[in-house]
Amino acid sequence: MTTTPAAPPASRPAPPPIRTRQRAAAVVRRADGQVLLHRLERDTFWALPGGAIEPGESASEAIARELHEELDTAVALGNLAFVVENFFCHAGDSYHEIGLYLHATPLPGSLLAASDGPYEGVEGNQTLIFAWFPLHELAALDLRPAFLRSALAEPPSSAGALHIVHRDAPQPASAIVDTPLSFS
Repeated sequence: MTTTPAAPPASRPAPPPIRTRQRAAAVVRRADGQVLLHRLERDTFWALPGGAIEPGESASEAIARELHEELDTAVALGNLAFVVENFFCHAGDSYHEIGLYLHATPLPGSLLAASDGPYEGVEGNQTLIFAWFPLHELAALDLRPAFLRSALAEPPSSAGALHIVHRDAPQPASAIVDTPLSFS
């Protein structure tokens, strides 16, 4: 019996490239439990303050630099809270962002400790809005990545940092919580 080879699969267009980036963010909490979030004035969603990690820079250094550049303030940085693999689309581009999220508290006498805000900052030539939010309001916010709505409402983990894989795109939004990271 003679068989004919199967036809090659139809070629599909290559998927758009996924941009990779590294981000450091501060989980800044006040003594009353409120958490600091920020957004560009033109955006409708909120995020934790922070930004890109520059080559040769640690996550702590990136957070310190970003808060100084954007708000002219500083925080006391603590332990690693989350390692986040965040897959998302923004302005037509797809991203795979590796994020290092550190616990932080306002420094005594700093802008964040001295006033309830909101605060106005800058990102290049754009205005940033920083504001404190009670934990019970997070569920109703457009907070990105979305896993933060529930994760920030929980007390900080004593088991160490959590590894989070969060997908806003291209699959439907989901979050997978892996085992806590422990370095002891």
